[in-house]
Amino acid sequence: MRTNRPTMIMRGIERMALVDSLVDACFRNEEAGRVVIFPGDRRNRGYVVKSKADEQKIRSFLKMFFWAHLAILLLGYLLASGWSLDLSHALGGSSAFLLRTVGICAGIYSLVVGLPYLFLWRSYKKAFLSFVAGEDEVVVTGKRAGRRPWIFIGAALIAVAILLLFGATWLVRAK
Repeated sequence: MRTNRPTMIMRGIERMALVDSLVDACFRNEEAGRVVIFPGDRRNRGYVVKSKADEQKIRSFLKMFFWAHLAILLLGYLLASGWSLDLSHALGGSSAFLLRTVGICAGIYSLVVGLPYLFLWRSYKKAFLSFVAGEDEVVVTGKRAGRRPWIFIGAALIAVAILLLFGATWLVRAK
């Protein structure tokens, strides 16, 4: 069976839309020129980007950081939920002990995700200073460019749907 190559490429582009929107939110146009604001840095501090090549380097760095960030969080969650379910069953309880299972999952998640995330954050804080110079620092005012309210609305709808799914699952198992 042959696959349609342009369709595969478009699917790959769609998957990157989340990370691209996160990276786009870090850049804005100010009076001083094109400015990058690094996540985790002071809120009102930005750095002037001197050239298009420098902007591309910073974009690739931020994409790499956000992909690593998402990978640690998502893979850590999958690993923690699997281990907590196994541990909960090994302790002799069924899934009816929801509070214990959630507590075990939160404990394992904090261990499995906490250490790699700490290392990622420390290396990110050291590395982003290599892309900018202290004399390029500017005070940034106003709202972020690239913030779209539909992203927050979509995230809220997904969160409500997940909560409804968990609630329905819990009600079915309780009967």
